[in-house]
Amino acid sequence: MLSAELKSQIQGAYSRFLEAKGLKPRYGQRLMIAEVARVLGTIATDDEGRRQGEPAVVAVEAGTGTGKTVAYSLAAIPSAKAAGKRLVIATATVALQEQIVNKDLPDLMRNSGLSFSFALAKGRGRYLCLSRLDLLLQEGQAQGATAQLFEEEGFRIDVDEASQKLFAQMIEKLAGNRWDGDRDAWPQAIEDDTWSRLTTDHSQCTGRHCPNFQQCAFYKAREGMTKVDVIVTNHDMVLADLALGGGAVLPDPRDTLYVFDEGHHLPDKAIGHFAHFTRLRSTADWLGQVEKNLTRLLAQHPLPGELGRLIEAVPELARELRTQQQFMFAACEQLADFRAGEDLDGRERPRHRFAGGVVPEHLRELGLELKKGFSRLVELFTQLTELLKEAMDGEPGIGLASHQAEEWYPLFGSLLARTEGNWQLWTAFTAEDPEDSPPMARWLTLAESGALHDIEVDASPILAAETLRRHLWSIAHGALLTSATLTALNSFDRFRMRAGLPKSAVTAVVPSPFAHAEAGLLRVPDLKADPRDATAHTAAIVRELPRLVEGARGVLVLFSSRRQMQDVFDGLEREWRKRVLIQGNLSKQETLSRHRARVDEGESSVLFGLASFAEGIDLPGAYCEHVVIAKIPFAVPDDPVEAALAEWIEARGGNPFMEIAVPDASLRLVQACGRLLRTEQDRGIITLLDRRVVTQRYGKAILEALPPFRREIG
Repeated sequence: MLSAELKSQIQGAYSRFLEAKGLKPRYGQRLMIAEVARVLGTIATDDEGRRQGEPAVVAVEAGTGTGKTVAYSLAAIPSAKAAGKRLVIATATVALQEQIVNKDLPDLMRNSGLSFSFALAKGRGRYLCLSRLDLLLQEGQAQGATAQLFEEEGFRIDVDEASQKLFAQMIEKLAGNRWDGDRDAWPQAIEDDTWSRLTTDHSQCTGRHCPNFQQCAFYKAREGMTKVDVIVTNHDMVLADLALGGGAVLPDPRDTLYVFDEGHHLPDKAIGHFAHFTRLRSTADWLGQVEKNLTRLLAQHPLPGELGRLIEAVPELARELRTQQQFMFAACEQLADFRAGEDLDGRERPRHRFAGGVVPEHLRELGLELKKGFSRLVELFTQLTELLKEAMDGEPGIGLASHQAEEWYPLFGSLLARTEGNWQLWTAFTAEDPEDSPPMARWLTLAESGALHDIEVDASPILAAETLRRHLWSIAHGALLTSATLTALNSFDRFRMRAGLPKSAVTAVVPSPFAHAEAGLLRVPDLKADPRDATAHTAAIVRELPRLVEGARGVLVLFSSRRQMQDVFDGLEREWRKRVLIQGNLSKQETLSRHRARVDEGESSVLFGLASFAEGIDLPGAYCEHVVIAKIPFAVPDDPVEAALAEWIEARGGNPFMEIAVPDASLRLVQACGRLLRTEQDRGIITLLDRRVVTQRYGKAILEALPPFRREIG
């Protein structure tokens, strides 16, 4: 039971917060505070403060407008402090992360009377590497000679005039304490290509051996994290930390309460984290480059002892592996029947999937050879990086000066990282799946590589349930998952299966404060065209769309396929097309800001978008008065992970259409409908151009799971 002291602290903080802000309590928000406090504030511990008994996990679906951040923070911060634990709040998007750090937590601190400290934890890739900047400012002269050998690895040294100017400004601002080296704090946007030359990753970072270690932006930020009560980060960083055993960058999971905001993304993020791929042709070219570079390096620097012996062994092994890569390329090319298909963002991805994740024996044998070869290469590069660390420490007998070792370390570190990536792929690609567990999905993708085509080899888990169960739920002190969409078809079953929630997990749905029936109308007109007949359905949308959205200032039209989106656009009259902004022609940010600008100027503006526009975009008021959904958003049928999951469920006697396809589509449809009402003042219409929600039995379940808008069925 919640202690009287903790209960009164949470209630008092909520009352003060509402009073200071002049707000009335929201029923859903109060309910959420109570649910979170009941689970996270009552965790039994042993003498050492470790959790006893079942995992403490709570999943709360809270509709838009509930005020989730305030609710979970008011319950979780006092609970974590009372238990002597740290609170880690993880989001799926940078936008929410920044909102929590820059707006929500400072607001809570000012108005609730709670006392706590917080910091933002980002990956190394968001911070400047001073050593890289130094090197770029010297335009690679002198110490860049070795780096020239490794242009493939991103160590390109040539610097144009605009970049030179930017780098000089950075040094100046750093010196004057007017910038802290955080990419997101730089006043202008920095192109990804430029930034990739200014940052580093763990495989290339020399850590405490670096002459700039004391001034390092990443390590300074990391040190700041050890002293705060609340750390705000993203799902990827939590997963990366858990993959390293937990407690590597973030606090030890056993001493942590986690909040996963936008929690519906966590299972897919976890799958992505343990998925591997390699490109056969580009890896063969890279191995050829490694062979050539290291042969040249040895010619320039004859090296004594162990270091020389290890480097000498690499070119021959790289040559052997390159030949094996070419054999594998030829075998895949011969075997693969690449079928055209789109991914969720509408990109063309011709693929060949191995049914049941079973790879033909001759391909598996070639894969095992590659696994063996890359394993030996990993061993060599690991030993080399260890020797370079010793040389940086000034250990005698290595045969390399410490400054030279410092220059070489990032180069060999990046070679090791890429080699490990290949080894992990071939390990996953050739592994025998345990009989009682879901198999890996394995497939080939046709990719472009300059003027030539390349073949990408992929292997991915199909469910993250076991991974999350083992590495997170069973170890963490406690965890909350929250989102506006955790249930599908009014049930947590889908989420429980995908996220591997423990049996003891508590689930709750708290209502949105929006009066859906007053604020919104859901229309399902009869287009006289079946969505399964793409040509007829597209023609009907072209014919009816201008009439359907007449009078609305901001309109969002959502499609399940890029092909249909483009065909509808091409079919509209030229004059009407002028008001349409189509996803993919400009960046997402630019598309949305042009849309807002048009509406602000009193013009009507229509956005055409795909899956990524159906979630996470915020267009309140006039910016979105009408959402048109072309059809029930069933998953792309050729997604290899989903197809392998469906196969596995069917093999176990299940019905993949009802167990996966329908709940997933229902969830996506709810997310798409969530674009309409963003504030309690918003009003508008949702038009669904798919009558299967009334004609099919499964459609009725999908319809009943939608928010309770007024309905107009044609």
